[in-house]
Amino acid sequence: MSVVIILMSASLFVAIVFLVSFLWAVKNEQFDDTYTPSLRILNDENINNVKLKDGVGE
Repeated sequence: MSVVIILMSASLFVAIVFLVSFLWAVKNEQFDDTYTPSLRILNDENINNVKLKDGVGE
């Protein structure tokens, strides 16, 4: 029975280490989005302001 307590303590310790390292990485912006800025140029932000020839918007 003492082995179960030792294994549970060890697994709890490892889980806490992973949680702290994840929170540290999020705080230091290690998960920065590098894919979306390359797609931002493809979006036309002024599409609602464009009028057609007959004066009616989209």
